[in-house]
Amino acid sequence: MLHDSVMVVLAWMLAFYFRFNFEGIPTEFMSSSQAYLPFVFTSQFCFFWFFGLYKGFWRFSSLPDLIRIFKAVFFGVLFMTGVLFFYNRLAFVPRSIIPLYCCFLLLLLSLPRLFYRYCKDRNTYKCNAQRALVIGAGAAGDMLARDLLQEDSTLIPVAFVDDARHKKSRSLRGLPVLFDTNLISNYVEKYNIDIILIAIPSISAAEMQRIVEACEQSNVPFKTLPSVKELLSCDISKGNLRDVAIADILGREPVNLNWERIQASLSGKRILVTGGGGSIGSELCQQLARVAPESLIIFDQSEFNLYQINSLLNRDFPELKHKAILGNVVDREDLEEVVQQEKPQVIFHAAAYKHVPLLENQTLIAIQNNLVGTKNVADLALAEKVERFVLISTDKAVNPTNVMGATKRAAEILCQNYNDQSEYTSFITVRFGNVLDSAGSVVPLFRQQIKLGGPVTVTHPEVTRYFMTIPEACRLIMKAEAVGTGGEIYVLDMGQPIKISYLAEQMIHLSGLSIGVDIKIKYIGLRAGEKLHEELFHEQESLQGTGFEKLFLVQARSYESAVWQAKMESLLKASESRHSGNALKELKALVPEFISSNN
Repeated sequence: MLHDSVMVVLAWMLAFYFRFNFEGIPTEFMSSSQAYLPFVFTSQFCFFWFFGLYKGFWRFSSLPDLIRIFKAVFFGVLFMTGVLFFYNRLAFVPRSIIPLYCCFLLLLLSLPRLFYRYCKDRNTYKCNAQRALVIGAGAAGDMLARDLLQEDSTLIPVAFVDDARHKKSRSLRGLPVLFDTNLISNYVEKYNIDIILIAIPSISAAEMQRIVEACEQSNVPFKTLPSVKELLSCDISKGNLRDVAIADILGREPVNLNWERIQASLSGKRILVTGGGGSIGSELCQQLARVAPESLIIFDQSEFNLYQINSLLNRDFPELKHKAILGNVVDREDLEEVVQQEKPQVIFHAAAYKHVPLLENQTLIAIQNNLVGTKNVADLALAEKVERFVLISTDKAVNPTNVMGATKRAAEILCQNYNDQSEYTSFITVRFGNVLDSAGSVVPLFRQQIKLGGPVTVTHPEVTRYFMTIPEACRLIMKAEAVGTGGEIYVLDMGQPIKISYLAEQMIHLSGLSIGVDIKIKYIGLRAGEKLHEELFHEQESLQGTGFEKLFLVQARSYESAVWQAKMESLLKASESRHSGNALKELKALVPEFISSNN
């Protein structure tokens, strides 16, 4: 306010001196300028206050502040001129004084503010700050650079890199825009870069892979902004930066959901999730909580997992009516009591053993949990006239080479045949590959091995797997439930398979370590029951589009009901006899494409 007071006086007097060419103001005009000055000063300050010139900080002066200054000066001059004109026709005030005063005042109010901000921004270039290279000269990159320049940041943007040719050799925020992200390592060396910031929220996963590989060659750390969806509820700033996650470079595009259809299908329903404490089950419960079910029943045999998901739902969804029930799907009586009491309308069956090597020599346990457990839940769904039953299956059920995959394929066949027999219940199967960072998957194993200093163990240099994130898998399960009518096997679009060796390499790089120097990769050979490459559908199964993104319908093979029923009864009897050899033989009879790699 003190500064602006001086500037009003200075601008008013400068206007007179400028009008008379700085050769001296005639006495009568000098007298009038001094006589009118208190009125000019008071009028102008009233408008300064009215337009909020003192609500902001000079440190962050920007275009809105300049607009406020312009409004305050314009309306102040307009008011002052009008009053003086009606008072004495602006006697001894030359008409040119008014525009001159207006221009001088605008400059004297705005330039010091901008200069102050410039000086403060320049002070952020501290010797201990990290020099940052920003990938992406778009809106996100501009906002990130602005945020870094405005505050006392430990990161200082030095230059931008972008693949758009029309931005080549231009500047943004006074910083050069360099061309071609393939030359990142060259720019890092040329500009003495300490850290790389990837600021392209809309980037595709394939492009992210390429840029991450280019960043890795530069041997400096790098961070990224989240995706567009993650940024919808917040501004782009330094606080949004995070380490590049392995999910960022999976080579997959995020799925867009039709939440209206999912909510219409599940909202207000009583929903039971078996295996609700597991990696898929717990995320599924959280997603289901968002669609406002009438009640959510979580059934799991792990006390710790059940406690965790129950605590999480209590914290994040206090209004949700839910119940955590400890039990095993193999225990039919226990399960029957739950289904009869809770009367679910939709069942998501996620309870299963899934670790291939462990189950390979424990055939009876695998059959009991994965097949008999599924049969128990499906039988009760039929008996209680549950509306929809969703089986969560796996790509290992296609041409299975292991016991786990064979039991899951048998469960698929069971649901197909039950759907043909059912009058009220629709049986739907969803099949997908490996879920990133789920319990027992390769990612937590690699993370632990890296933490312990290695080596990172990979079964085979060429082994590949399909991957998707846990939230994406659960969303697509819910989508399949919403669109399925019964008897379908849905396959989720898993993108391109990824080499496990590449996954290991990327996790080592993202940990800031070097392969062969800090961490070694050791190839140990395929384990019992493992394939080199997984498949999502059988050669006799054809894929059809569903009209929904990333969701395909398998034209599943049909089985003669009487033959299938006889084989299933033989398998169940062999399982009850506790003779694993006979059980394995009957499992192969039920799933003829099962060719074990373990014998």
